[in-house]
Amino acid sequence: MSPDPGPDAGALLRRVAGRFATGVTVVTTVVDGTDHAMTVNAFTSVSLDPLLVLFCAEKSGRFHDVVTDPGACGVWGVSVLAESMRDAADRFATRGRVLEGQLEGWDHHRGPATGVALFTGAVATLECRTYAVHEAGDHSIVVGEVVGLDVPDPGGRPLVFYEGGYRTISSPGP
Repeated sequence: MSPDPGPDAGALLRRVAGRFATGVTVVTTVVDGTDHAMTVNAFTSVSLDPLLVLFCAEKSGRFHDVVTDPGACGVWGVSVLAESMRDAADRFATRGRVLEGQLEGWDHHRGPATGVALFTGAVATLECRTYAVHEAGDHSIVVGEVVGLDVPDPGGRPLVFYEGGYRTISSPGP
């Protein structure tokens, strides 16, 4: 590898990072009665004591402003999508969609700890309170303290993102 990746470094990083398979989530929050949602694959656990997770939000997206605004609600949810939820992943990755009623037609419920929308068909859900926000180039790293957890479908299989496309896990788990 050369020390200077050159002018196409962003494209190369996208290709290289795309070789790391990730789960697919929809992160949600609610501000003044309006639900906000965004497809995220940059999500991971951070700490067991305290329970912390993080996701990355692009600064140019409107979801970034509502989830990082100190005057907003400060809570958000994560729905780890099942392999059957590719349409939800596509929908909530679409920029500029209408916010009002965007969750209509998507089976969801309100998290008991935060009141944010969580997808009923998800293989796992988390409810979080913003713990810290860190600047990171054109994204912010949003760290959340987990205040609620659930595994609504213990036998469910996750949707996976790899090399720029959705995948499924073909072998059954343990």
